[in-house]
Amino acid sequence: MANQVRVLVADGQEIFRRGLTGVLGLTADLTVVAEAGTVDAATRRAGLMRPDLLLVDLELPGGGGLGVVREVRSGLPLVRSVVLTCSDDGGARSAAREAGAHAFVLKSARCTELVDIARSVAAGKTLLRQSLGLACIAGGNATPVLTLNEWRIVDLIGDGLSNREIGEALGIAEKTVKNHVTPVLAKMGLQRRTQIAAFAARRRDRDWHRV
Repeated sequence: MANQVRVLVADGQEIFRRGLTGVLGLTADLTVVAEAGTVDAATRRAGLMRPDLLLVDLELPGGGGLGVVREVRSGLPLVRSVVLTCSDDGGARSAAREAGAHAFVLKSARCTELVDIARSVAAGKTLLRQSLGLACIAGGNATPVLTLNEWRIVDLIGDGLSNREIGEALGIAEKTVKNHVTPVLAKMGLQRRTQIAAFAARRRDRDWHRV
């Protein structure tokens, strides 16, 4: 795309919201101009920032993401919307279509897939015929399957942060970070944090510069 796509990310889970913002921040053409954790905050910030694209959680606290889609479209009809969800629900997908959303995406989508969807919707495409999203692939040919939340942990470990520092960065308890690291190690087939850090560095150098 020739122009920057201005994105508003609205999700009640701070760690997921920041992880998604981090993924989009690695692209050259998608810029997060605002984040929101509730329906009221999302509609207010959309009015102030006038984004091109809205990525909104179906279960956004304060009434649900579809309310945001409707409200934003009523005042800013050119804004495109992607609804994010944890479950593949045909009824919710139909409701998203009726609300005026342009895509219905599982939160387990691959990082690169989600970026592609965001670009496609911003470019004018509508992707509502089925739920999109397989698994967030953390990297490489070994394809360990990680969620966006787990990816954010991996990224921060790659930056050399301790569990306490990661917790402060993501607004979660140090114990919660530890609870994330253990399954990440298991999914990646690794034994030590240093291996996660090395993996993150390799992935960054090899893959993400292409996003």
